[in-house]
Formats: sequence, C-alpha cells, structure tokens
Amino acid sequence: MDVVHAEDTRTRLLGTALRLFTEHGVEGTSLQMIADALGVTKAAVYYHFKTKAEITESVAEPVLRELEGIVDDARAQRTRGAQIDHLLDGFVDLVVRHRALVALFSSDPGIARAVEKSVHSSESFKNRLLEVLVGPDPDLTAIVTAQVLLAGIAIAGGSPEVAPLDDETLRETLLGVGRKLYNRPRRRT
Repeated sequence: MDVVHAEDTRTRLLGTALRLFTEHGVEGTSLQMIADALGVTKAAVYYHFKTKAEITESVAEPVLRELEGIVDDARAQRTRGAQIDHLLDGFVDLVVRHRALVALFSSDPGIARAVEKSVHSSESFKNRLLEVLVGPDPDLTAIVTAQVLLAGIAIAGGSPEVAPLDDETLRETLLGVGRKLYNRPRRRT
C-alpha cells in the first residue's frame, strides 16, 4: 500500500469511526463495523490501528492538539483580559466546528477515557489551560467558574437541543454566555 493511499484510507477510517461512534457510541462500535462501513477487511483496519482504543485516541487527537495551540496562543497575549478573550473565542470556535466529537466527549465513556488519557499524559497542558482562566493563585470560586465555563460550553455546544442552530448563531450564543459568566465586555462586530 503506497503512502498516499494508506493516509487516505486512514483519514477515511477515522471519519467513518467518528460517524459510527456518534451513531452507536464507542462501546457499541466494533472494528468489524468500521471495516464494513468502509468496504474493507478487518485486516485493513488492523493495518492502521491495533485496537479500538487507538482509533478512539486518534479521532480525538487533532481536536486536543488544536486546543493546545489555542491555549498557547492565549498565553502569548499581553494582558489577562486578552488571554481570556482569546481562549474563550478559540474554545467556542473549536466546539462549534467539532460539534459531533464534542458531544461524544461529553457523553460517551469510551471517548471520555481517550480524552482523559491524553489530557492526563499532559498534566502541564491542563495547568496551562486553567491558568489562562484563573491566574496564578486562584481561589476555589475561580477554579469552579473556569470548570463551569469549559464544561458548560462543551456540553451545550454538543447538545442535541442546539444541533439545529447554524454555526454563527451557536457561536454568538456560546460566546455571549461565556463572556457573561466571566464578566467580559461584549465585543462589537
């Protein structure tokens, strides 16, 4: 199998896995189901991934890597307000663009385990993310507020109740709620 074809198959495999995870959950999706949906053999799936856990982690990995970039860019902003605004804008954009996966992050134990494994392997990432929102010496209220902000945006953004909303309406609504929770001024558009 040439490299370009293998990469295309891998990309298709991850897209198919995400679709099946969304429909059946991680636990309800087998490697055989993924192979059948792709029209390939189970051996072809094994060529790219040895376990379903590897597939699950690979489905989540690009979004987590993008979030890391958003956090690093936010930390590079000059003022605390600019850091919070950058993180909030980037996080909301990420949630809106990846609604299906974010819904799985919030509701499916299989994806949640993959995310937790990735995030725990980078404890410094979690600390950097929270520090942007709470500063260097936070009190309990600041920590809880940051957790509510992140979890609330993720859960609401992936909720079936907001699935009919267009991206811009969802983005503006989530940003408005996040800004209100953090007492950030409304941005003029």
